[in-house]
This record gives sequence, C-alpha cells and structure tokens, in this order.
Amino acid sequence: MSSYPRLDIALASGGLTLPEGRIAVLGPRAGAPLDALPKDRTEVITGFFPDHQYFERQGLTCRTVPEGRYDLVLVLLPRAKALARAWIAQASEICDGVIAVDGTKDAGIESVLRDCRKRAEVSGPVNKAHGKLFWFEGGDFADWAAGPQVLEQGFHTAPGVFSADGIDPASALLGASLPEKLGSRVIDLGGGWGYLTAQVLTRAGVAHVDLVEADHAALACARLNLTDPRVSFHWADATAWSPQTRADAVVMNPPFHTERKADPELGRAFIRKAAASLSPRGTLWMVANRHLPYEPVLAECFAEHEEIAGTGAFKVIRAAAPRGPGASRQLRRKPRS
Repeated sequence: MSSYPRLDIALASGGLTLPEGRIAVLGPRAGAPLDALPKDRTEVITGFFPDHQYFERQGLTCRTVPEGRYDLVLVLLPRAKALARAWIAQASEICDGVIAVDGTKDAGIESVLRDCRKRAEVSGPVNKAHGKLFWFEGGDFADWAAGPQVLEQGFHTAPGVFSADGIDPASALLGASLPEKLGSRVIDLGGGWGYLTAQVLTRAGVAHVDLVEADHAALACARLNLTDPRVSFHWADATAWSPQTRADAVVMNPPFHTERKADPELGRAFIRKAAASLSPRGTLWMVANRHLPYEPVLAECFAEHEEIAGTGAFKVIRAAAPRGPGASRQLRRKPRS
C-alpha cells in the first residue's frame, strides 16, 4: 500500500475509477509514491522546489501551475486552510470530471468535507490512517479562489506562503538589527516574499542581492515586491543552491519545520549553506526562535558568533569568519555585550 492508502482503497473498491484522459495531482510531497496512477497521463502540480525536483526525477511531468483541462484532479490537502480551499477552487476550474480530495485530520479534512457537501454531491469518504478521501463532480467553488493579497505595508503575499497575513516578527527583528553596511553582495536564504531583501536594499553599498526561495508562490510575490534591478531571484532549495560569487553577507530567518513537525536539522543545513556561500571575511546575520540549539553548528561553521539582539522569543545572531573544510575546530564564542 502506498503513502496514499485511501486512494488505493478507493480505486480497489471501484468507487473511484481512473479516467482515460489527463490526471492532475495537486501538492504531493517528495518521497510519496504515485504508483496507483498511470505515469504517462499524470501531472504533478507543485510549486515547492524539492517536491517538484523529486517527481521530475521519477519521470513524471511536473508543473508549477496546471495547464489545460483534466479528467481527474486529486487534491492532497495542505495544512493552510486558505490554500486548501484555493486548490479545490482551482481543481473545479480545470476539471471536466472527478475531483478527489485526500487529507489527514490535522490538515482539516473533516471541515473541508463538511463544506464540500454543501456545494456538491460527495461520494465516499474512505476512512484510513487518520484521514479521509472523498470525491465529487461539479459544484460551485468560485468564492474559494484566492489570489495575491496586499498587506497594509504594501507587500504582496499569497495563501499558504510563510507569513502570508503580516510581517513575521522574527524577520522584523532581524531587519531592524542589520548594520548600516552589509557589503556589496548579499544573499537572502529562504527569502520568502522578500521582506528581508527589502531591508537589505536600504543599506549603503549593496550592489547585488540573491534571493533564494523554494516556494514558487512566495517567489512570485517577491518579484512583485522587489522591482529593484539589483535583485536576482532563484527558485531553488536553499540548502542545495550555490552562488556564482561568494557573498559579503547572508541574511536569513531559516525554517525549522517540515510541514508541522519540528526539524532543527533544516535550520542547521541553512547555517552550513550560509557558511559555504560567504567570502572568507563574510558575515551571517540570522534570527531564530530562542529555544533552537543552533550554537554548536554555528561554532562548527564560523570562527566567532554572538547574539546581538533578542527578545524572550527570538535571538538575532551575527556569525563571522566562515571556516573552510580544513579549518581548525577551535571554538570561540563572543559573549553578548
């Protein structure tokens, strides 16, 4: 049985049948097999770069947005409610046949099922592994569609992107803590919709900023928010991307969750990538939740690091002199003054 056992059961029971035409799958995560679906007629729709790359390597057609019409659309429910509704509305727009929705209880499948029953005749559901799968045809979901929104500060965001409803307080703290001079070349790792890059561009002497972001929707918002020609945009996995020229500074508010599961190793990978992306005299400026134990990896990757600002919830860290592969592991930590 695959990572989508409810789909296997629905197909095996004959309740849900595969059409002869095109199939779209919205939002599958890397590592999940789609063996139940015919590879030659299935398209994966995802804007998250690591997932997109994974399914391309599996030989599936991958797109960031749907193209044309489909006879079956499988929506794999995300945890962001606005994004989940937007995906179902999108499926309704592009599908000439059945829309199937699969999700877990912690992704809100129960409320989505209730709301879909008010708009369409629902079949199923299949109950398995703390979740449900149901399917339907037709229905009016136009009011669930959601496009970019504009914050009162003028920034464009979109459903499902990090900090969609307002400026993230940790990023705001880091932006306010940046020095007046950062150097000529700066990298914003995991730059999202561009808040930190906007702060970097106000600093003296900045000639170029590389904004690296894995979420295609967030990057599209960043392009709207940052029209300065000094910015280059990169749709990529920040932990795997490498700059053509090493930077004078890296700024970042690294993620520490994979979906809703805490994953501090993700932040550690960002720190290692930052060190590898800096010139020998380069500096990392980062913010993190205070409880996250990043100090050992900072000491591993940099000759010095210090907390320069903070609150009860967050800490802003400056790390300097990135260590090369053969550098001494002698640790030196500057105390906070």
